Amino acid sequence: MEHFHRIENNLYCENVPLESIASCYGTPTYVYSTASIQNKLDILKGCFHQTPVTVCYSVKSNSNLSLLKIIADNGCGADIVSGGELFRALKAGIPASKIVYSGVGKTEDEIRFALSSHISLFNVESEPELNAIERIASQMQCIAPIALRVNPDIDAQTHHHTTTGKKENKFGIPFTEAVRIYKAAAASDSLNPSAIDVHLGSPIPTLAPYEKALALLSELILMLRAENVPIRTLDIGGGLAIVYNNETPFTPLQFGNLVSPVLEKLECNLIVEPGRYVVGNSGALLTNVTYVKTTAEKTFYLCDAGMNDLIRPAFYDSYHRIEPLTTVPNEETIPVDVVGPICESSDYFAKARMLPLLKNNDTLAILSAGAYGFSMASNYNSRPRAAEVLVDGNSHTCIRKRETYEDLVRHEIDL
Repeated sequence: MEHFHRIENNLYCENVPLESIASCYGTPTYVYSTASIQNKLDILKGCFHQTPVTVCYSVKSNSNLSLLKIIADNGCGADIVSGGELFRALKAGIPASKIVYSGVGKTEDEIRFALSSHISLFNVESEPELNAIERIASQMQCIAPIALRVNPDIDAQTHHHTTTGKKENKFGIPFTEAVRIYKAAAASDSLNPSAIDVHLGSPIPTLAPYEKALALLSELILMLRAENVPIRTLDIGGGLAIVYNNETPFTPLQFGNLVSPVLEKLECNLIVEPGRYVVGNSGALLTNVTYVKTTAEKTFYLCDAGMNDLIRPAFYDSYHRIEPLTTVPNEETIPVDVVGPICESSDYFAKARMLPLLKNNDTLAILSAGAYGFSMASNYNSRPRAAEVLVDGNSHTCIRKRETYEDLVRHEIDL
């Protein structure tokens, strides 16, 4: 998280001290670095050699319009999984011609919206979905561009909640059924099957699952071409890992060095769908220590952010580095549980974490929170969702206002 750094004893985002953001906007507040997002996109766009590549940012990782506009300004596309994400991507200026639509449960209304918007590609997850797309495209008198999301039954060696490429998962079409379904799609007047898709899960710690998937997909592409199904694009999905603690994930360049020679041999274009890699370490959640509670067993930092703001530790037992905004050199640390105000024992950000002894109203930064932080936030316990702030060099801008109590009931009907 090079764009979240210390100058002397104070934690900064780019050139802005985070204490000033907490003072200006209150807490809990998400803070994002423009420079970090830009840097990640530049790295991605330069690591696939001569392979024609479209970077389709995974909107589900963080769907704030201001961040999506950065994606659009960099000439990138979007990987979406709902009509709402399509609406956001288009509103942010991402061209429909660079939008791919994944997800297992596309409704008829969502399919019509995507077809009328002229998106680049549907990543089809099942035969019933393919039938629905064909029928709707026929009714609309258009041709739907499709890829089959093939499930290769590969273990991505990630959390069981986020692995998506094994045969017991709900995602994709079984590898053994792909040729039959592709041939049927190629025979349709309303479908254009010119691509193939795979997504193994996220985050993926090693290149081995991708290597296995590329071998299988290369074989399948050649089989399909022999059956006169001209596959010319491979969507390899996302899943690039980031450093949360002391991990050593593969780099995008290593990823490119694996993928590009295969694509060049097949004469295929490439689609990649990064999300976490782009925004994960580009964001942090600021939270105030409401109370320091000490019992005979342990010390708790009771924060004003809760699992409704950042659910990853509760849901995935995920690690996020946590730092006070202001430190004192050589200060003593103690083991503490950093927890929120939600009425659940799973409402925690860290357990037995070594941190300085703080006092009420000190502020913490929960780092590596830009991906699947605000996008998974809720109003559980009737808590308004946090503000979001974008830093760009010396400046900072509120890009989502903090919700109010009135916002909580705005769409309810009082009988």
